[in-house]
Amino acid sequence: MLRPFVAYLRVYEPLSAFGEPPSDQLKRAVEAASLTRATVGEREQHMWLKSQAAAPVRLLPAELSDGRAAPSTATDLLLLDPSDVPGQVGQGPLICPLELRARSAAALVSFLGDASPALRASVLDAGGITAEAVRSRTNSALGDLPKAAVHVLSTTWTVPLPWFSLVDPAARRLHLGSGPDDPERELSWRIAMPDALERAAEARELVQSTLGDSGPTRILEETERWLTNFDPGSAVELDYGGLVQLIADPILESDTSAEEVHRILEALRSGNVEQLPELFDDLREYWSELAAREHFN
Repeated sequence: MLRPFVAYLRVYEPLSAFGEPPSDQLKRAVEAASLTRATVGEREQHMWLKSQAAAPVRLLPAELSDGRAAPSTATDLLLLDPSDVPGQVGQGPLICPLELRARSAAALVSFLGDASPALRASVLDAGGITAEAVRSRTNSALGDLPKAAVHVLSTTWTVPLPWFSLVDPAARRLHLGSGPDDPERELSWRIAMPDALERAAEARELVQSTLGDSGPTRILEETERWLTNFDPGSAVELDYGGLVQLIADPILESDTSAEEVHRILEALRSGNVEQLPELFDDLREYWSELAAREHFN
């Protein structure tokens, strides 16, 4: 089964960040945790399909028919060993709740705000629900979050280039496995929170001073603000997720996206702006070829 073509930026927090002491329910969930980076996409896909196959159809995945959170919202989580993270992080295990219901609620709020009136009305009519009811349900889902932010950001078919500014290119984790369909196939980076915040702030300042209030500047501002919601002992993970299924072994092995983004930042830092068009063009060509596949699906 294909994993969703989704890339992730995740935060894993120390257990102590979830309460002193953390709840018994969370402790049991950590002890029983079975999800892995390789299976998490399948889990999210299953929860989405389950919500649509239910009778009546659920507004959000991981939700009961009356709008309350399903028990899985407290038990679906990923664990990370601090020894697998370069830099200084808190004591393990480090925990990343999936928070699929809340993430879906946030996406639905964005849709209601950004979609054209005709498209919004069509979707609401098909679901037999009003905009006011949707807002009430999504506000309830977001209000159940233990913090003011979800632990996972995700994008389909591509990786936002500013995300690469957070990582150390040399810390790349690459596992080709037996080919694109291997569930263990991986390309990812892990970073200690202090390092991620420092790199995000520096990149934002460089890009803003050169390009002003551009798209990359806004992404860096939003990412930096998002990171500040979490414990300083956290770890950050940039994961290509299911995108590795779209990339052949030689191309994945030679992927230099992180290095090229850091070359762009170095060019900004040193004032060698004449290098920027070539560097940007290489990255745009690589990622636009992947993103273009969305139009054929």
